[in-house]
Amino acid sequence: MILQKWALIPLLLTGLIVTACEEIEEEKPWLQVERPEMLFTDTTLMDSYDKGVLAWKLKTAYLERWSDKEVVFVRPVLVDIYDSLGERTAFLRADSGRMDLKFTYVYAYGHVYALTPKGASVRSDSLIWNKGDNQVTTESYVRVVSEEGDVLQGRGFVSDAHMDNWRILSDVTGIFQDAARRLKEEDKNQAKEIETRDSVEAANPAPTPTQAAPTPTNSPINSAPAAKSAPSTAPASSSATQPAEKPAESDSLKKAATKAATKMEMDLFKKIKNRGERAKAKQRDAE
Repeated sequence: MILQKWALIPLLLTGLIVTACEEIEEEKPWLQVERPEMLFTDTTLMDSYDKGVLAWKLKTAYLERWSDKEVVFVRPVLVDIYDSLGERTAFLRADSGRMDLKFTYVYAYGHVYALTPKGASVRSDSLIWNKGDNQVTTESYVRVVSEEGDVLQGRGFVSDAHMDNWRILSDVTGIFQDAARRLKEEDKNQAKEIETRDSVEAANPAPTPTQAAPTPTNSPINSAPAAKSAPSTAPASSSATQPAEKPAESDSLKKAATKAATKMEMDLFKKIKNRGERAKAKQRDAE
């Protein structure tokens, strides 16, 4: 009888365990995992064109887009930059990035590294390319190593889309390689340029400017031409004088008087001419 009771204990324990497991399975809630609307886990390429010419080519190994957002997330970011001839001149690399569906901007973040066409390298924690102004910018800290080995650091960065022309905005510090030697070379080059320019100017002197012909004034003439005395053939008491001959009119005066457009200048010219004619008439009468 005692053995039969002990034999029932394992059966009771087994029943309790099974019942507990069934209760746990029944209480387990149903979890719905949200998934992206678009997901690519293979190599994906996206191109950007400027006036029909390939400007950027983005390559990534992971791309996802969620249904409630017009943004695409990618990782990593591998961007090649092309010139107007279709040659690759620069590139940009980053851990992650995002962009809109129309590809109007690319925001690269994480460890960002870019190489310019001239050989300068740019490092930052973020870079943004905006298609509207076709510029690459950031407000973060940036470090640039030039093609000559100079190290420039500061906050804020602006460059054209091809990374040809760039500048650091503020708090700029730098380390320049062989600064003294390079300054001496620059001074020598400037001295040679000045010497060459001076020698060219000495060999080809500039022509002296010609003085313009005097323009007659509009002021009226108050006195008549001076009279010239005739030879003394008559008695002293009745000495006759001959009026002065008309002064020769210079070519410049004729040209200036002819070109005069105002009525005052024309009247002045006529007065001078009439006085000369009257002087000639008096001289003929005296003879």
